Amino acid sequence: MASTIKDVARLAGVGVGTASRVISGKGPVAPETAARVQQAIQTLGFRPSSIARALSRKSLDMLGVYVPQYQGLFHGAVLETIGRELRDVDRHMVTASGGACGDARLQALDGIDFLRQRECDGLLLMSHALHDDDLRQLHAQMPQIAVLNRIVPGLESVCFSSDHALGGRLAAQCLLEAGHREVAIISGPHHAPDNEARLHGFLDTLGAAGVRVPSEHIITGDFTPASGRAAAEALLARCGPAPLPFSALFCANDPMAIAAISVLAAAGLRVPEDLSVIGYDDCEFAAHVWPALTTVRIDIGAVATQATRDLINRCYGRDRPVIRDVAPELVRRQSVRRVDAA
Repeated sequence: MASTIKDVARLAGVGVGTASRVISGKGPVAPETAARVQQAIQTLGFRPSSIARALSRKSLDMLGVYVPQYQGLFHGAVLETIGRELRDVDRHMVTASGGACGDARLQALDGIDFLRQRECDGLLLMSHALHDDDLRQLHAQMPQIAVLNRIVPGLESVCFSSDHALGGRLAAQCLLEAGHREVAIISGPHHAPDNEARLHGFLDTLGAAGVRVPSEHIITGDFTPASGRAAAEALLARCGPAPLPFSALFCANDPMAIAAISVLAAAGLRVPEDLSVIGYDDCEFAAHVWPALTTVRIDIGAVATQATRDLINRCYGRDRPVIRDVAPELVRRQSVRRVDAA
């Protein structure tokens, strides 16, 4: 039979209240007394009941996390970061995700409902499928939320993201400075606010320099390597393998860019000699492919860190440092070369 706090108190020769103060770390206890209680805990192999702790604290010491999917470098980095931040304050997380098919918004709402039923102290949410009104309504019901990688009007104080419009501008400036005036794009899904922000920043910057991207040079993907491959194949089929009517390709994330480079290589096109390629995010593999990928670094781990710390502060009365500005930056590598401007 499992030992109880009464067994610990009896073996240590103290009252239950004293044993409880030692276990919780709250309240004054003489050092010699605390040592006897700790020895009793070790002797009995006592493990405090998480349910009892939750009842006494009126908290499960647990945050809920919703992400669209578990696989991939992007969401994996988010989950790893959140878990690390919570372990640092002796808290944990329970997670939910969407499925491979079906209505993504309904999956997100269902996943969030699952987390709320687990009485999580707060929720960290990452979803492009949810409407702004969905998040505003949730916040009205449960203020202890943090939204990752998007800014919802009216909820700016609980939203954490990088400046994706600036990220798009940085990508465009990189290509313009290298002399590129004919450009193609592999976009992410248009329902994703961060994708739309980076595209607007990219296209607006090109437009200000007098560069227009024809609609036939823009292919939509879904951020997966498979969609990057399909988009690159579609571009080649539409524009012919060589000579291409564009000298540079902007991809809305690195996995699509890396997949596109493999398609170009299979078609006998060299990067960057025949076509420069720039990605977005600076994923773990971007520096290790060949040629190493020029990209815009979006530190999603830092975004997740700040969101988690802010929610820890609000849920548990902590005072962890929170920085709201996680700026993107251009990372120059070998996949973009300078050309003579037309």
